[in-house]
Amino acid sequence: MRGYFGIGVEGISKQMNIGNLFRSAHAFGASFVFTLAANYRPGRGGKSDTSQAPEHVPYYAFPNAATLMLPADCKLVAVELLADAIDLPSFRHPSRAAYILGPERGELSVETLKRCDHVIRIPAKFCVNLGVAGAIVMYDRMLSLGRHQERPVRSGGPTEAAPRHTFGDPIFRAGGGGYRKNPPATNQ
Repeated sequence: MRGYFGIGVEGISKQMNIGNLFRSAHAFGASFVFTLAANYRPGRGGKSDTSQAPEHVPYYAFPNAATLMLPADCKLVAVELLADAIDLPSFRHPSRAAYILGPERGELSVETLKRCDHVIRIPAKFCVNLGVAGAIVMYDRMLSLGRHQERPVRSGGPTEAAPRHTFGDPIFRAGGGGYRKNPPATNQ
């Protein structure tokens, strides 16, 4: 899968929920995890984070929305039950994204929502657990951006092999910073 993603939370009070989310993030290949205005201690959340994610995936703690720093061109995507949010099955994930989920008994702050490039929602009858919501979003990202076999028309597994990756012609760097498809001439 090309691109990268990170996932984080704002204002969470339950250490175990953060640990569960970070464990899932580690399993799905997150490039980083973060907290925003949250009182999180990895040792406490480690009871549910049996993979010890902060030891293997960069962890960042930001005190508020104004201090949140993301890599260049990384899109901030809120996961929130708002009326005008995009339903997750209809959302095209950015190749470079950071997903942020709100507190268990509340919602993302106005300051954080203003910083978001997109707001998505999981189309469910009611709110699901924070760790479950994060896992659903990461799974959907993997399905939509990963290379998997097409689903068969009938129930069961795929009947065809996954498509092979096709490499294009080699591209060689030309003098002056440009690129060309043919190799440079050599003096022999």
